[in-house]
Order: sequence, then C-alpha cells, then structure tokens
Amino acid sequence: ATEAVNPADCVAKALELGYRFLDCAEFYANEKAVGEGIAASGVPREQLFLASKCWTTTIYDGPEAVQAQLEKTLADLGTDYLDLYCIHWPVPGRHVAAYLQLEKAQAAGQVRSLGVSNYAVQDLDELMASGATVTPSINQIEINPFLYRKETIAAFESRGVKMQSYRTLRDGKAFSDPAILATAQKHGKTAAQVLGRWCVQHGFIAIPKSVKAERMEENLDLFDFELDADDMSQLDALTTPEAISTFVGLYRKCVIRDTPLTDGIKMEITEG
Repeated sequence: ATEAVNPADCVAKALELGYRFLDCAEFYANEKAVGEGIAASGVPREQLFLASKCWTTTIYDGPEAVQAQLEKTLADLGTDYLDLYCIHWPVPGRHVAAYLQLEKAQAAGQVRSLGVSNYAVQDLDELMASGATVTPSINQIEINPFLYRKETIAAFESRGVKMQSYRTLRDGKAFSDPAILATAQKHGKTAAQVLGRWCVQHGFIAIPKSVKAERMEENLDLFDFELDADDMSQLDALTTPEAISTFVGLYRKCVIRDTPLTDGIKMEITEG
C-alpha cells in the first residue's frame, strides 16, 4: 500500500529544494492543498511559475464554466494571476470556444501565457483557423524515449510552440529498461536522471513527478553531465509502432473522457 502524502507538505518541500514551477490542474483535485503549500513556503509569488489546466467536463460545459474554473483555481492557489493556463484535452466541438475564453482572461490580466495539452497538429490547425489570435506558448504532451513523436514535435516547434513533457519519467515504468540502465551506468547516474537529461537536451520543458524529497533532489540533478550523440540516438530509437498505436487509442478516448460526447473525434491525426 502507498502511504498517503499531504500535497501541501509535498509542495512546501519541493519549493524548499528549489523547484519554482508547479504544474497543477482541475483534474488533479488538489489545488487548494497546493495553495496551502505555497503559503507555508514563504516563497514570494513573483519567484513562482504557476500553471494549471481545465478539464474536459469544464471545456464541454462552455466558456462561462471555463472562466468560473479559472477563478476557482486562482482562489485555491491564493493568487490573482496564473503564469500559464492550458486546455487539458482538445474536446471536439468545444475546445476552440474554451481557448477563446482564455484569450479574454489573458487580456484581463488573469493569465500571463496560454497553452494547450494533448493537442495533435490537426487540433492546433483547427484552433488557429477558428478565430484564435494568440498562438499557444506550449503544448504539454507525453514525451520520453518510449513515446517520442518526432513529426508532431517538429510541427509544433516550427510554429513557435514549445513542447512540455509530462510522464517524463514514464511513471517509473522505464527504470528497469536495459538501454536506460546501461546509459545510467555509463554516466554514473540514475535511470530517472537519464530520462530527464534526454528531455533537457532535446530542448523540451521537462516535468518530473515525485512525492519523495530524495527523488525530487535526484530529478533536479541533471546539469552536471551530458548524454553523447550515441546515447541520444539510441534513446531516440526506443519508440515502437505499438507505443504509437497505444497513444492514438488513448487520444481518441481521452478527448471525450467524462463528457456525453460520442463523435467528432479526429480519426486522422499526425501520429508520430
């Protein structure tokens, strides 16, 4: 059994160790506790980079619901602005209106930067062709050597959208992979540090996830070594056709997750 962790304590510890970017979301249902951790830390607001995302149900419910959720997030985190606010999934027929509402919130000073999460290239195309005037600053998607979608990443980066990786450490599932372990041994580092370093060297904004202080420290310790060209090309080649196929299935399921929608899902997206 996993022992319960108080999110407020977890956040306070991360801030004490030097973390300043906190990635939140309506879906995580812990923003009030995150706010308590921030308050307890004593770290000034201007030193923090606070990000959040609105969930599919809110996106489905429309712009007023999106605005109400943003204001709840601001209250829960104890701040009057977010550094970044994202659309969590491109809900068919709904995500554009949600994003346009975020443009209004940005104009009102409630959000500094706008972003998207889990968008395919075709979702960005739809967004920008449907009246959006602010190009998303980031697209947060799963990126690690086991789901490295080069074509998608190149398309977003070519349009000035930075890539932010979640599941950077693949929830620990890659820590026993032979290629990762061999690279870790070669550099005298851990599997988690190799995965984080791979992201950093590719220029992605890596989000590590941990509730343990020693792991938080380990995940910060990426800047005293470098993966060489052989390491990078070997890790770049770990994504299988099966992994891409699994991703496509997950995308189709999650864009309508928790909503009454059954159709409108994009069946033709850039997969790799």
